[in-house]
Amino acid sequence: MAKVKKNTPFSILGDTVGVGERKTFAIEAAKLYTHSPLNIPIEVVNGVQQGPVLMVCAAIHGDELNGVEVVRQLLAKIDPEQLRGTIIAVPIVNVFGFIHKSRYLPDRRDMNRSFPGSTRGSLAGRMANAFFTQVAMHCTHIIDLHTGAIHRTNLPQIRANLSDPATAAMAKAFGTPAVIDASLRNGSLRSEAANLGIPVITYEAGEALRFDPIAIAAGVQGVDYVMRHLKMVRGKRAKKLPEPIIASSTSWVRAEVDGIVRAQVSLGERVMKGQVLAYISSPLGDAELELLAPRSGIVIGQQTMPLVNEGDAVFHLAYFAHANSLVEQQLENFIDEISDIEDELKTAELNN
Repeated sequence: MAKVKKNTPFSILGDTVGVGERKTFAIEAAKLYTHSPLNIPIEVVNGVQQGPVLMVCAAIHGDELNGVEVVRQLLAKIDPEQLRGTIIAVPIVNVFGFIHKSRYLPDRRDMNRSFPGSTRGSLAGRMANAFFTQVAMHCTHIIDLHTGAIHRTNLPQIRANLSDPATAAMAKAFGTPAVIDASLRNGSLRSEAANLGIPVITYEAGEALRFDPIAIAAGVQGVDYVMRHLKMVRGKRAKKLPEPIIASSTSWVRAEVDGIVRAQVSLGERVMKGQVLAYISSPLGDAELELLAPRSGIVIGQQTMPLVNEGDAVFHLAYFAHANSLVEQQLENFIDEISDIEDELKTAELNN
């Protein structure tokens, strides 16, 4: 077995983090109208032994809050004396969106469609460029934490470009039972990092502007599993998880009429082709439409607002080459396990 080498000081943002140290930084993203600076908070934990540089970031969409709590809990657990490599933790990338409880920046642009950005572009492009060049390019691996949009919730899942072996290995290690083989989108952090050979996985779970305990606990556990896979921390999983099921494709089922939605299925539920997913009714109930599943699959996302316009996306279904019953069982086992972990964390906090 090769001997692990002692780590070296880590240089970032014009400063250095010593071996076995942790240090906080701030990138000045922009200024408010009052000329008060608005900063992206960053904490770097540099382990005592050599290893990968893993960035865990959240809130590129400013209203996606679960990842902020995942990063907080992650930082509370990390001991630099036991760490191999370096952790770069960025709980809030889109600070403008975060303070306004908005997905977007003030210019109404999506930061996750603005990478790598430029120093002379829009506000979104300038912030994306600063974050990408000053932070993301220093990493060897990235975990990007997301939730569903406002009034939409996602089942815990990993989205990744599985054609890249290193990325596929991270996706598998995270431990969610469902993995979406998602193509790279131009302008996203995932796409631009991949262009530099940096493997990136995206964790999607829960709903915007809400804390979801299951999504948070699964996120903390998943990041820990990836760190173990990268040999950044010692130890093995408490129990071996089943192989994740790869979704061959996904699609949204959209409303064909306007009205009030009465959902008949929930996240993680197996549905059969032609099954009623919801009823869409007029306020008086004199008109009603059945929203049917176009194919057999698993519900991995859904709208939480019971009001829809024609064309609104209501249910997100994933389709698998495996039997849907197998996927559903693995999802049930996963949620049971995460619930147990959440209970253990609550007990530990009360005892402390």
